[in-house]
Amino acid sequence: MAKSTQTEQYVLLPPQGLRARGTTASPEAQEFLRAAEPGGKRSLSIDGGTVPMQVVDSIGPDGAKLVELSAEAALAVRAQRPDLRLVPVHYYTPAMVEPEEVVGGIRAAAAAATITLQVVSKKGNTPVANAFIVAFVDFKARTGAQGVTGDDGKVTLALGKASITLDRLYVYPLDANWSLIKKKLAIKTGTVVTVAPLDLGYKDGLRHFYGNADLNVGAGVTVGVIDTGVSKHPDLVIAGGANTVPGENRNDFGDNGRAHGTHVAGIIAARGTPPAGLRGVAPGVTLRAYRVFAKGSGSASSFAIAKAIDVAVAEKCDLINMSLGGGPPDPVLKAAIDDAYAAGSLCIIASGNDDRSPVSYPAAEGKALAVSATGRKGTFPTSAAAAEEVAAPYGTDKKNFVAGFSNVGPEVDLTGPGVGIMSTVPGSYAEISGTSMACPAAVGAAARAIAGTPIIKMKRNARRAEAIVKAVLASAKPLGFGPTFEGLGIPKAEG
Repeated sequence: MAKSTQTEQYVLLPPQGLRARGTTASPEAQEFLRAAEPGGKRSLSIDGGTVPMQVVDSIGPDGAKLVELSAEAALAVRAQRPDLRLVPVHYYTPAMVEPEEVVGGIRAAAAAATITLQVVSKKGNTPVANAFIVAFVDFKARTGAQGVTGDDGKVTLALGKASITLDRLYVYPLDANWSLIKKKLAIKTGTVVTVAPLDLGYKDGLRHFYGNADLNVGAGVTVGVIDTGVSKHPDLVIAGGANTVPGENRNDFGDNGRAHGTHVAGIIAARGTPPAGLRGVAPGVTLRAYRVFAKGSGSASSFAIAKAIDVAVAEKCDLINMSLGGGPPDPVLKAAIDDAYAAGSLCIIASGNDDRSPVSYPAAEGKALAVSATGRKGTFPTSAAAAEEVAAPYGTDKKNFVAGFSNVGPEVDLTGPGVGIMSTVPGSYAEISGTSMACPAAVGAAARAIAGTPIIKMKRNARRAEAIVKAVLASAKPLGFGPTFEGLGIPKAEG
């Protein structure tokens, strides 16, 4: 047999769960896993010769391994160890509405002439740097240009003319200001576009439904945030955590440069006081951060996520927030979520942002709760990009709606505010939309539902997880969208 030099990464799993314990695996399978140490190689026999298996990382001595194999070695593992599972590594992304996703792919307009715009904040007419700009000449045909503003707030766009009326202009500031959409906008070089600054005292969708809780709300509950990491911020208190990205420093669980995890954490447990800061849904919880996205990366591996779930359970997280998804159904994540449930911890996961598509994975997993995104008219400026997400169905209160981006389906258990949500980002505050934002709102509300109840002192097993699920779902109030869109409704909201 010709041997391939190309290798792929796989996860080597016990027959059940993430760890080979007791009767869940044969003694031989347990011994094989224990001998597979990170950084080491195992030699596998095939066609009278041997092929190597490189062990990259491990979820404990008796746990799943991240391995690197050639196609021949993968066949050898399957042939020689049928009592173990060899699963390809899959990747998942944050469940936030990225500017690129909102505007979609863009085809370049004719580039014979350019126009330079400047973006300034209404607060002092100060230049807005690092804002993502998309200018559509023809929105339906997706033609136009895009760019990012410099320190002077200026961006040069190749639009083919020295002056033009845009079909649509989108502006997405990095922080401190609301996003903006303008339609039928006449522009030329020197045109100044003004965005509205965030007012931290403003009642956005999160504060409409959950108000500004007392600082002790949620006390006694531990919440793990599996995400891009959480940055230090004046409004946040992080009790600890871990980085489970293979090859990175375990103790570096700060933000990876994408800001997403910091925003999620603030929705759950920010402890600021408006208008100087922001307050989360359950500021009294003990917050732990688990970084599964590599530095600067927009995707996380199934192995890193599963290892983070395993660590969060070991560190006694009651609730685990997962504002990520979009990959295929995966035995590795199923094992991790099921193991967490068996240990008394509950994973709550964003349903995804694919415009009414079916609930994404892993939110669709049976022992997790899936969260769709709700919006409310009047909780964001009408000029903000969030206004594009107003869509039917509307609730009993016609100001409430299910976000146009939100995935829906029979797997949805809960809904939460996820349109135009203000929260913490490294060194500042930002407005972001997505089921990524709805999920931590539901997690904070779940913490409210179980804080101070006998559930917290229950033995950590499946009965405890069942009790958490019952308490959270019992606290949910339907908004009138119907089960496919909201499950049982919005959990533990005010009013």
